[in-house]
Amino acid sequence: MMSRHLSRRAFLRTTAAAGLAACVAGRAGAARSGAKPPNIVLIMADDLGFETIGANGGTSYHTPVLDGMAKRGVRFEHAYAQPLCTPSRVKIMTGIYNVRNYVQFGVLDPKETTFAHLLKKAGYATCVVGKWQLKGGLDGPHHFGFDEYCLWQLTRRPNRYPNPGLEVNGKEVDYTNGEYGPAVVSDFACDFIRRHKDKPFLVYYPMILTHCPFEPTPDSKDWDPASKGSKNYKGDAKYFGDMVTYMDKMVGKILATLEQAGVRDNTLVLFTGDNGTDKPVVSTLRGRKVAGAKGNTSDAGTRVPFIVEWPAAGASGKVCHDLVDFSNVLPTLCEAAGVEVPASLNIDGWSFLPQIQGKEGNPRQWIYCWYSRSGKSKQAKEFARNQRYKLYRSGQFYDVPNDPQEKQPLDTATLKGDAAEVCQALQAALDKYADARPDRLG
Repeated sequence: MMSRHLSRRAFLRTTAAAGLAACVAGRAGAARSGAKPPNIVLIMADDLGFETIGANGGTSYHTPVLDGMAKRGVRFEHAYAQPLCTPSRVKIMTGIYNVRNYVQFGVLDPKETTFAHLLKKAGYATCVVGKWQLKGGLDGPHHFGFDEYCLWQLTRRPNRYPNPGLEVNGKEVDYTNGEYGPAVVSDFACDFIRRHKDKPFLVYYPMILTHCPFEPTPDSKDWDPASKGSKNYKGDAKYFGDMVTYMDKMVGKILATLEQAGVRDNTLVLFTGDNGTDKPVVSTLRGRKVAGAKGNTSDAGTRVPFIVEWPAAGASGKVCHDLVDFSNVLPTLCEAAGVEVPASLNIDGWSFLPQIQGKEGNPRQWIYCWYSRSGKSKQAKEFARNQRYKLYRSGQFYDVPNDPQEKQPLDTATLKGDAAEVCQALQAALDKYADARPDRLG
């Protein structure tokens, strides 16, 4: 088993292997003799940090569906998103770090290739439901590889929860009879699954929940079907628990539909969050309080739940301590589907499908983050990290488990042993991306 800490020599070996792995991603899946390509469902909750899920040790909320997925599948302890929604969406859909393709908040560069493009080209029926936030107009989802869609925040930003305004396959649709946005979009996903059960399909579900405004769900005691939504942007954080439970319920609805359609066994289901929990929310994880830190590059802003279940081909009841970030998702989906990732895309991630299957695979020795909400380089924060240590471009070096809020940087001049070795390797990772920002992006 490879060490979780990285020597400089191991870093160089891993960097070379990563480039090769990105080029050949998909070959192992394609080699499965005569096997039908799996269906793929990727679910990404909005503003949901690692600490909110029971299977991760969270005790504040009720998440029985996700806890069950973790018992039957693989739960990742060290999965990391970007600190904010649009940066994470750009990264997960393209497999490329923000430093090389992030334009600005609310935008996905029309020139980018997504996992939907690659799977659609391979014969997959493709669908996206939930929250878009990437512009492109009514044709935007089609442009990025999706056959069908039911979305909020595509051409406008009306209410998202009770009586929502959505965009559905090229039309703006306003709901006024007590409908609930998360239920409407998940219904659309379930209908898509039923209609396409006889061919491989991709459902990408970037959820509307659990983003503020915090307000009652249809399962809350004070749900009002006539409501037009909270008048306050944040709403009342006391409803966050209800929203987490309803989010979990929507995941269960998708799983039940897969079962009823007879395709759950050969469907790869992945669940994650797009960034940390929002700041008004304080949760309990393994006996300690965790304040939401959305928009912050600390653990509470970037560490997210990541649970994968694939009954036909995945491991069962496994906890994986390998590093995963959103650049790994595209090549993993492609490998599972037997789809080649074109070398010309020059993606940053490589597949973790072997870990999903209970194998060693090629574990990451570090992850890298370039984060700027505006897309301006002068406002960017950059770091590289492993499971324990984290090094910022500014030189600040943290022992994260012992300093999760990053209040006491270690003196890099006095480091010894493992800490010194890791710091050197993380600096090499940062150096790798020192000049990666294209001039056209600023």
